[in-house]
Amino acid sequence: MDIRPIHTETDYKATLKEISALMESDPDLGTPEGDRLDILATLVQAYEAKHVPITAPDPVEAIKFRMDQSGLSVKDLEPMIGKSNRVYEVLSRKRPLTLAMIRRLHKSLGIPADVLIAETAAG
Repeated sequence: MDIRPIHTETDYKATLKEISALMESDPDLGTPEGDRLDILATLVQAYEAKHVPITAPDPVEAIKFRMDQSGLSVKDLEPMIGKSNRVYEVLSRKRPLTLAMIRRLHKSLGIPADVLIAETAAG
């Protein structure tokens, strides 16, 4: 089992390609292929933790994601944001979230407050 650390982007891409091939064959745990997949996945996780920073989502994208995830409509957001025209303004980035909106969205939808108070990307 010739496995080396991931040092470069080229190593990273090659390892992802090998992981993909191993996943296609769906090896059983405890087999040489299954162990190889486990080790390569661990190496990729370590490389990504160091080289691929995960940024917090944009507040509007977080709201849209939660809406999609929970099957919510604009009407469902009215108790948290206001009338439908205000909801549309927030979702189109024409109106910023207020502190009261952030509190209600956090409490009702469970979106972390630190995500909701982040800067909104220009739409």
